[in-house]
Amino acid sequence: MKVCVVQPAYSLNFAESDALFAWELAELDQCDETMDIIVLPEYSNVPCLAKTKEEMETSYHKYSKALLNKASETAKRCNATVFINCIYPHPTGLRNTTVAFSKNGEIAGTYSKQHLVPSEMNVYELDKDYTWEHSEPTILEVDGVRYGFLICYDFYFYEAFANIGRYNPEVIIACAYQRSDSHDALEILARFCAYNTNAYVVRSSVSLGADSPVGGCSLIAAPDGKMLLNMKNDVGHACAEFDPHKRYLKAAGFGNPPATHHAYIEAGRRPWKYRPGGSAIVRHDEIMAYPRMCAHRGFNTIAPENSMPAFGAAVALGAEEIEFDLWMAKDGTIVSSHDPWLSRVSTGYDAIWKYTYPELLRYDFGIKHGKEFEGLKVPTFEDILKKFACHTVMNIHIKSMDDINPVPEEMLTEIIRLIDKYDCRKYSYFMSGNPAILGQLQQLAPDIARCAGATNDPFEDLVEKALRYECKKIQLYQPHFKKNEPDYVAKAIQKAHDNGIVVNVFYADTVEEARHYLELGADTILTNDYQRVSAAADGFEKYLRR
Repeated sequence: MKVCVVQPAYSLNFAESDALFAWELAELDQCDETMDIIVLPEYSNVPCLAKTKEEMETSYHKYSKALLNKASETAKRCNATVFINCIYPHPTGLRNTTVAFSKNGEIAGTYSKQHLVPSEMNVYELDKDYTWEHSEPTILEVDGVRYGFLICYDFYFYEAFANIGRYNPEVIIACAYQRSDSHDALEILARFCAYNTNAYVVRSSVSLGADSPVGGCSLIAAPDGKMLLNMKNDVGHACAEFDPHKRYLKAAGFGNPPATHHAYIEAGRRPWKYRPGGSAIVRHDEIMAYPRMCAHRGFNTIAPENSMPAFGAAVALGAEEIEFDLWMAKDGTIVSSHDPWLSRVSTGYDAIWKYTYPELLRYDFGIKHGKEFEGLKVPTFEDILKKFACHTVMNIHIKSMDDINPVPEEMLTEIIRLIDKYDCRKYSYFMSGNPAILGQLQQLAPDIARCAGATNDPFEDLVEKALRYECKKIQLYQPHFKKNEPDYVAKAIQKAHDNGIVVNVFYADTVEEARHYLELGADTILTNDYQRVSAAADGFEKYLRR
């Protein structure tokens, strides 16, 4: 199989777009019937740097039709499979997409970039919602060859390589820019990908100039790590031949038969050693849509509050957030329980901080909810993180002996350490009404969101407190505003929103009550009856806070 990669010149001067696009079309005309695969680089219909959304859309409208038509014509004329990458329309918006044309000139399939760079999201405003959803690797079989795909920034997420390898691709089509990486680095990335996926990596990029030590490197890497070609920063096209069906088998340990690299390492894979992943991961706090329902102390109408069954029930039902309370036990262990005294929720009786964690385990934290929960133990914060990190947003109420004094710094540093251990910074926010604690958190972990809770604060003071401690949220306490609503509550919510602050309302335990607060503009409703009250959000338009 003869494979051709095309490498155009690239310019930062948008005024040169016509000339560079004309070169792309002319280069496709140079392709011939000896070629079986032809690959063009990323953003082929945006041939120069587009600094704005308007420039990107100008190129998209001006060049897309001609590019797609030329790719189709080339596929038919050369009897080849042609891959181009371009801004491409989808039902939900424009995406960075690789389009495959079969030998008859028809579109055989598409692949949308999975990891968008900030400029694609914030400047070009490309469709991105799909990138937050679970999906399988795109594998496209054309004329008996199995193709996988990567686009530019995708190359840096090495954890995806093993997953792509599970689907047995034979060729990875890699349309790219990667304009800041050295030639050595680009070779390493391509070889590493080829070795891990047991596929030939066919990479097409853009030249940054003959003398540039970065960028370019349209290349072909074989599964055994050999480089079949590398254009460095040459302009034009280059070809190499290989058999895509030839699999590379390596020595798979003493006495074992040869195997692919993927098969060899799969036997020892330990995914729980890495970052949280999989279909249960949800959007993190900064991008999750509102309105939300937060299961207060878990789904505590059916299971003991602040317990693993309560949290599990809420998460299984799709709770966008769970709320729980944290104390530090006498030995420094962080545990979850609401009251300072044990008597209401357990068979214990004294203050929670007077016990070590092993001593707390002597008490039953389930029996007072119901006989069926007899024997339930107090959960640690790490227990909660082990099961639910990144599966829901966590509203973490830091508990203290009073509303004025700080908590021991070692309590907060341990909580932060555990959040980091389970890669959960973006899925956590701290709630407290205590100004001293908000100040401590502001210093210790300024990037973990904070929520200013109401103690006896008037609404105006609560917003001011949030601003003072750079809190992204406030949490209104229902009993404090029952007598003053609805006008007073609506004004308070509006004041918060005017200052870019999200508003939680604690609490609503009926659908009618929850809908009332949502109509007043509340963003998140805390509830003790998640399953019933979550229906209140139906009909409210979802939106994203940027």
